[in-house]
Amino acid sequence: MSAAPELIESGFHLENADAPFLHRGLNLADMAHVLDLARRGLVPPDAERELMRLLLEADATPADQFPYDPALGEPYNSREAHFVSRIGDVAGWLHAGRPRREAVRIALRLHVRQQIAELAAEAARFASVATERSVEHVQTVMPDQTYLQQAQPSTFGHYLLSFVYPVLRDARRLVDELDEVDCSPGGAGCVNGTRLLDDRQGISDTLGFSGVIEHTRDAMWQVDGFVHVLATAASLVSTLSKLAEDLEIWSSAEFDFVDLADGFTRASVLMPQKRNPYSLSIIRGACGVLIGRISGFLAVSKSPSARSDNLIYAYGEVPRALDLALRITKLATGVVGTLRVNRDRMAEEVRRGYSQATDLAEHLVQTCDIDYRTAYLIVGKVVRAASRERIPGAAITGEMVDAAAVEHLGRPLGTTGHDLSALLDPWAIVLSRDARGGAAPQEVTRMASLTEEQAATLATTARQRLEAFSAADERLLAAARAVAFPQEET
Repeated sequence: MSAAPELIESGFHLENADAPFLHRGLNLADMAHVLDLARRGLVPPDAERELMRLLLEADATPADQFPYDPALGEPYNSREAHFVSRIGDVAGWLHAGRPRREAVRIALRLHVRQQIAELAAEAARFASVATERSVEHVQTVMPDQTYLQQAQPSTFGHYLLSFVYPVLRDARRLVDELDEVDCSPGGAGCVNGTRLLDDRQGISDTLGFSGVIEHTRDAMWQVDGFVHVLATAASLVSTLSKLAEDLEIWSSAEFDFVDLADGFTRASVLMPQKRNPYSLSIIRGACGVLIGRISGFLAVSKSPSARSDNLIYAYGEVPRALDLALRITKLATGVVGTLRVNRDRMAEEVRRGYSQATDLAEHLVQTCDIDYRTAYLIVGKVVRAASRERIPGAAITGEMVDAAAVEHLGRPLGTTGHDLSALLDPWAIVLSRDARGGAAPQEVTRMASLTEEQAATLATTARQRLEAFSAADERLLAAARAVAFPQEET
């Protein structure tokens, strides 16, 4: 019975669009399954050899050249039709002890585990590049901001390092989540295993998985690991989006704190004066897309247990989301690595502003025997008066403080005649922030040393996992070739 054209154009067409993500994994899963059947003496040697030759040919065929055809069903059925057309009923051995979903579940995990490791490695590279730039700018004074308003004097190095920590946390989460995804559902059957395969470890080892999913029904239908991976990818890109939004504002003529390298901008075709921070728009937009994908996947995953709808969409949504996250992380690494920082402009802004106000209020608490709320209100009056008279924060005098104190308290604080210049100097304020995590250069340098070490460790871990995956693939292909072409082995 042929499928309705409406089903072909919707379900089967959508599933075949995901075939490129599954193609290599399906071939490897089939090879591992045939080897496992042969190990148990279940498949005749001639059939094993014929199957292996066909599977090696399929593996050497790019996904876009393989005859996936929605008219024949989803990718697994499309493959089956092609295999039957080539070798007849011998292709039926691929069904022994295994439903179609098992092969596809394995293929998805093989693809996604590679993506997770690559994304963790790129996140570590971003952290390393951003750490290097933060050390470069430990003395680049700037007015750090909250709510787009000047907050306190800081440095661009301290600011930039604040993005390294969450990126490293997400990279660690990815490595932890990789351990969950890198487990084999092989041999699970439909829900409770199969009498043909009494040991599930063999397929797991052959495919280079780090473990076996314990419960067979859970192995076939679990999605929580993919939800966690998507959430971490969205979290990672959300951090990069925050940075991108700041840089987009700061690269404007109104701020002029930073300039993007030309390769990360796009010129306006109408307005000659404009050089648009196009790369930052891509990062910010991708964040929204990933938030939508995790939300959509969660909505699909709410179905009753043992339903295909959640995983049908997972085959495309999870790989596409991780691919986007990887591309965006690489883009953010490039932006940060080539960013030009306008030190003089940042210094000018911190000198003319009032980000010293908190330090002045704390000084009054320490020296004038008043509570912080009173000091806060007095300094607020000082800042408003200075702003009206266009006096920068660094030029506030003791006389101005006493005048505000008389207005608020009815008496001076005795600051007249006191030189406040050292107290109000932005660089002196930065140097005073030498407590753990502060903006003082030695503290930023200390933190940067730690984050660089953490980034290197995570990069090494990710690289080792990628190398292990590649080695497992090569061992499996070598075993398949030994079966398919035994005369070449001798």
